[in-house]
Amino acid sequence: MKTIYSIAELREALGQERRAGKKIGFVPTMGNLHTGHIQLIHQANNHADITVASIFVNPLQFGENEDLDAYPRTLTSDQEKLTAAGCDYLFAPNINEMYPNGQVIQTLIEVPGISDIHCGASRPGHFRGVATVVCKLFGIVQPDVAIFGEKDFQQLMVIRRMAEDLFLPVEILGAPIARAQSGLALSSRNGYLTEAELATAPILNQTICQTIAQISAGRRDYAALQEEAQQRLEEAGFKRDYYTICNRKDLQPAGPEDTQLVLVAAAYLGKARLIDNMVVDL
Repeated sequence: MKTIYSIAELREALGQERRAGKKIGFVPTMGNLHTGHIQLIHQANNHADITVASIFVNPLQFGENEDLDAYPRTLTSDQEKLTAAGCDYLFAPNINEMYPNGQVIQTLIEVPGISDIHCGASRPGHFRGVATVVCKLFGIVQPDVAIFGEKDFQQLMVIRRMAEDLFLPVEILGAPIARAQSGLALSSRNGYLTEAELATAPILNQTICQTIAQISAGRRDYAALQEEAQQRLEEAGFKRDYYTICNRKDLQPAGPEDTQLVLVAAAYLGKARLIDNMVVDL
């Protein structure tokens, strides 16, 4: 695997691959890689001839008092994992490479509506930062296919809508949530959990599974189901953020006529903010 730090060098290298008829797959990350990220690399390998990963901790998607400075930077370890997974190129730019004109006067990409709810309501401006950096990375890498994890279900929808609205010539694929044996969704931020919190954290997924089972069994009083789940999480030691049964089309609260649903949830446990989701078809 070759690690590249400049846009010009990456474009030259990928231009040669493209002229040789190679299909380019892309996995954008913020580093601190875990098994879930490596599964994205494997999926990219299966859909393309050349796999490119990026590592860039994007300041635009962090709000005030969030964990930008604390977010783990583990480049050497990440390079070893990517090499073992069969990644061909790693793009690891610094902030000046990605934002040469600074962040204050940076052109921004906004995906209205879907960016303002759930995680977008809890983290104002987050999805504007995500859409902006992903659009920039797509312009740099020019991939044929890009892989994103379904754990960040709302993010995946934002990126799909952006690519569709801007006619970006890239196929967006989702990858199933990677989980620990306990059911906890793998996340770089799980490293913030203490040993005791790590034992509690799987209750989020267990609660989601219980709610989905009740829906599958016929319950449609979604507001009551959501509140019951929130109370269970609070009793277990979580601080509530959101827990919503949505239709999968636009992530608005589901109604009795909706049949394609997704339950999206976020909750705080100690220093960590955990997210998870599960889909159900009625």
